[in-house]
Amino acid sequence: MDFFDSILLLGGVSLFLFGMSVMSTGLEKSAGGRMQMILQSATSNRFKAFLLGVAVTCLIQSSSAVTVMLVGLVNSGIMQLGQTIGVIMGTNIGTTITAWIISLTGLTGSSFIIKILKPDNFAQIFAVIGIGFMMFSKKEKKQSAGEVFLGFTVLMAGIAIMRDAVSGLEQNEAFRNLMVAFSNPLLGLLFGTFITCVIQSSSAAVGILQAISMAVGVSYGTAIPVIMGMKIGTCITATLSSLGTNKSARRVVVVHVSFNVIGACMVLTSVYGTNAIYPLPILQEIVTPASIAIMHTLFAAATTIILFPFAKQLEKLALFVIKEQAGEITRHEVLDERLLSSPAIAIAHSHNLLVKMSHTARNAVLLAMGLIEDYDDKAAYLVHEYEDVLDKNEDTLNRYLVKLSAQGLHDGDSWKVSEYLHAIGDLERIGDHAVNILESAQELNEKKLEFSAEAKKDLEVAHAAIREILNLTISAFEENDSELAKQVEPLEEVIDGLIEQMRNRHIIRLQRGECSIVPGFIWSDLLIDYERVSDHCSNMAVCLLQTNNIAKGRHVYLAETRTPENIEFTEMHAAYQTKYFLANQES
Repeated sequence: MDFFDSILLLGGVSLFLFGMSVMSTGLEKSAGGRMQMILQSATSNRFKAFLLGVAVTCLIQSSSAVTVMLVGLVNSGIMQLGQTIGVIMGTNIGTTITAWIISLTGLTGSSFIIKILKPDNFAQIFAVIGIGFMMFSKKEKKQSAGEVFLGFTVLMAGIAIMRDAVSGLEQNEAFRNLMVAFSNPLLGLLFGTFITCVIQSSSAAVGILQAISMAVGVSYGTAIPVIMGMKIGTCITATLSSLGTNKSARRVVVVHVSFNVIGACMVLTSVYGTNAIYPLPILQEIVTPASIAIMHTLFAAATTIILFPFAKQLEKLALFVIKEQAGEITRHEVLDERLLSSPAIAIAHSHNLLVKMSHTARNAVLLAMGLIEDYDDKAAYLVHEYEDVLDKNEDTLNRYLVKLSAQGLHDGDSWKVSEYLHAIGDLERIGDHAVNILESAQELNEKKLEFSAEAKKDLEVAHAAIREILNLTISAFEENDSELAKQVEPLEEVIDGLIEQMRNRHIIRLQRGECSIVPGFIWSDLLIDYERVSDHCSNMAVCLLQTNNIAKGRHVYLAETRTPENIEFTEMHAAYQTKYFLANQES
């Protein structure tokens, strides 16, 4: 093997890894926001969690990526350590699918079915389909599918290059001696661990071993310890990702490492312990890509079957290795940047925090409105606390979403990020208006002022309408419900009408001498804040409709909506007018 063969081998490995990365990214984008939903549904039902681990790893073709997600989700407090154990076991089986696809390279036969099943052949078909989707389709799902097809094509091209680069090595005495050395279980284990730590993918490492086996004779005695080392080496990615996380997240890595180390020790002890007593001829036989895939799956399945009943013990081991200090409180990251590598999950994670923000903003407004009639210092303090939380979350989310937008998002995800950035501003401003309402209530309380009986009745109507528009907006945002979002604008217009009526009625009361100037200033400030809260709700609803391709733009949407021809809007507007009306003032 000369210098140019070495360069060819490195080039083949690089193409293989790049193809794996592109294919995994495409599969993850296709899965979309369902990824977090799938992982979060891994409850205390261990078997269900195991199946989810298999499914998710098959979807994105990387057990390391799934484990990194688990670290991020536990670090954020979304999942608990016990929920991740079944998923981790499932990832060890799900990750073997790549080896099975590559093993099809070894198929022999002249029939059309056999030929079309060979990856070297159908990879070219995938290339045509993939480039067609990428160049000529504007639909995100087809473009993601195109990435998957092209990634697989590049992966197979890398395999072919590696196979050509190492062809003839079976005649090289130094290489043959190296293969014999790796049949030593300890050396083979260390080599497999090292190579996987370098490339950070057990699927890729096994694929490289399969490529070598197609050109050079690799015995079972060499392949088994190397594969076991690869199972351990795959833990490096999650281990690195856990640096700087809380203790709960680091325990996920302890479980991952423990599972693979115990599994490797069991397999090697069984195989080589038996061989020491009764020599196993199979260890001298030559492996094929298919037999490597079988071993990879068989060892993963055996480890899972044996350790599955001991999930609680693995959890206790993690708790023993990383102990909790007495009185220590585990702090969770509000938004974990480890999830940025999985944009679909990062977006869903951001949505969760935004939903919490929306509930906080609503609570602040409702609490502040209640203080106008019945002032309480503790409640007033809580409104300030709510507003402080909103400010901090705004800063955190803004920085997180800006970083997320730099991840090369599809149009749909970009729209979501844009919607969320707008929503952050609206929610923060709603919190500010809650404080303004509180300050008006404080002024009324400190100066011993009071609104007239008629003014109080008008406020009750306005408060009910504000309460409903907040509930509608938050429910629409939380559930991504366009139908609920459509109901916000007619109510917002009714609230605008109410505010205008309340201003005019106040002027009439001033003229009658029923209200004084000072409470009138406070009244005017309150009406401005109520109107602004309603406007921000409208902004959020229209932005959601834009993201769901129902509204082209705020101004266009409002112009098209507020027309007599829009029967739906007209009927909802009339219904809200009937529901929220001001009783006639006493003459």
